[in-house]
Amino acid sequence: VQLQACGGGLVQPGRYLRLSCAASGSHYRLRAMAWYRQTPGKQRELVALIDDRTNTEYVPSVKGRFTISRDNAKNTVYLQMNSLRPEDTAVYFCNTLTRSLAWGQGTLVTVSS
Repeated sequence: VQLQACGGGLVQPGRYLRLSCAASGSHYRLRAMAWYRQTPGKQRELVALIDDRTNTEYVPSVKGRFTISRDNAKNTVYLQMNSLRPEDTAVYFCNTLTRSLAWGQGTLVTVSS
């Protein structure tokens, strides 16, 4: 199974981005999934998660600004990021909640004026 994240880019503070992460591989079915992010010199941190019943949770720093969702038919997880801040700058990855799949390359989000 391969995870491919996309949708990152350079945006100004206060703007928005929508990230997508598609899981490819025969017969793979999405489980509880999560978005993670990492900045240089820091550990990868969980940002948002969604279980197989679409219950969601967020870290306090993004709650109210980010929304995680999933489309099981497309094996894809999304992260809608609104009101972006410079501190949201990071490489964003998706994986299962238990980090059981190989990490993809991630997608870089840069928030800067």
